[in-house]
Amino acid sequence: MPTDEHQTKPAPHSQFPRSRVAGRGRAWYRGDCHVHSARSNGGELTPEQLAAAARDVGLDFIAITEHNTADTHGAWGPFAGDDLLVILGQEVVTRTGHWLALGLAATDVVDWRYGVRDDAIGRHLDQVHRAGGLCVAAHPHAPYPAGVFSYPFQGFDVVEVWNGLWSSDRPWNADNEAALAEWGRGLAADIHNGRWRPAIGNSDAHVAGQLGVPQTVVLAEELSRDAVLDGIRAGRVWIAESATIELLLTVSAGGRSAGTGERLATHGEPTVVRAEVRGVPAGRVSFHTDRGRVHSESLPADGAGAVQWQTDAAESAFVRIEVRHHGGQMAALTNPVILA
Repeated sequence: MPTDEHQTKPAPHSQFPRSRVAGRGRAWYRGDCHVHSARSNGGELTPEQLAAAARDVGLDFIAITEHNTADTHGAWGPFAGDDLLVILGQEVVTRTGHWLALGLAATDVVDWRYGVRDDAIGRHLDQVHRAGGLCVAAHPHAPYPAGVFSYPFQGFDVVEVWNGLWSSDRPWNADNEAALAEWGRGLAADIHNGRWRPAIGNSDAHVAGQLGVPQTVVLAEELSRDAVLDGIRAGRVWIAESATIELLLTVSAGGRSAGTGERLATHGEPTVVRAEVRGVPAGRVSFHTDRGRVHSESLPADGAGAVQWQTDAAESAFVRIEVRHHGGQMAALTNPVILA
């Protein structure tokens, strides 16, 4: 049975896996999957400026997602490298919502001239899937005409629950809160049906200072297009407000353990959920399952701590973590660990 009889403990910094490692093998890589240059409406930065900004804020990869064009795809070669992967994509701006096509070939352009009533979205999602790419429902509750996502999530691989563009001086706002709630409400049924959609978070950067706020942190086998997209597709992803925040979710039962996006066979044994956090002073960690928010604890003033909670598969179909600043602003959140 669940219990709240746990105390926040300091988290040893050595337990956090490094995302920027020599060799670029299996690691947690930080990226931003929704980035615009001056070629997009409202964009101001060149590819060279964006690549420099990505390195400055500690990103390992970015996805360039111009509005309805591939015009800048050929410009990125001189600015990518072993320390910065550039994934080619597109923000598909339709009449009734925007979506991201990630992992396109250099000359690919996805058609955008339709709306939900045209019943056309399926064949365009298929186009991206045939190329090995990912389809992302972008900023589902964006506060402007045609920005609200009117398509069903069915057929999409991922949902962007955290978008930094429309949040002014704060990287979390009511539109993101609504997107997270919508995704969270459907998670239990999707997991039960065997097809759940991971959540990601991106800056939607158009101007200086926006890149990497927030960022998608992916466990990938290497820093390559296919490996990063595979990690996102599998849900081995958590979202950070910035590079200063670290979060590690581990779920254990009977000597077995699993992390974000993975499935743990508990065999009916008690299950310990542990969240290790760094970089959120006096923040609050909350645990969420198919029963909603089930437990929360405060972090120390220095922002580094480990929080534990106990459950089992009979009580919880999955567990995910949210970390918020004092006052409620989101600092980080994870995709679920599924219990079986």
